[in-house]
Amino acid sequence: MNEEERIRAFEALAPEPENGLPEEVFLALSRMTPMINVDLLIRDNIGRVLLTWREDPFYPAGWHIPGGIIRFREQIAHRISEVARLELGTEAEAHGLLTVKEFHQPERRTRGHFISLLFRCSLRGEPAAELRCESGGPRHGQWAWFERCPENLLKVHEAYRDFICPVTEQGIS
Repeated sequence: MNEEERIRAFEALAPEPENGLPEEVFLALSRMTPMINVDLLIRDNIGRVLLTWREDPFYPAGWHIPGGIIRFREQIAHRISEVARLELGTEAEAHGLLTVKEFHQPERRTRGHFISLLFRCSLRGEPAAELRCESGGPRHGQWAWFERCPENLLKVHEAYRDFICPVTEQGIS
């Protein structure tokens, strides 16, 4: 099989990439190119920030800002809405880009380089009650409102601490 045939065979694994990629294809691509994702900074009317619990093979367990990787040919607004639907069971809309961060983790080959777009967002409805973190500790996919930054914020999201934490919590009044 020549190089062109190998490329066609690889592309055949994801004939409609705008609908998402098979996990193996996505992971292979993440070893070759940076991924671009949206992160949703959501506050309620009293200033708390909404975070979700993440536990997967790629990062240690911890609280993080809901987010997701933009699909091929997908508009950013659609990915923001999909992240909210998939992670929170409701819809969201963006009200402005807050920052762009590059997360480069040289010790990782797979999923080790991201360009992240942090948006200020609001929810169009309430987050799904069945996903709310209750007593007994958080589980993957659960959400909670935070008045302060949690101690177990994912290390990668420390770059967002200034956006997550209230100014007074950082020692500035």
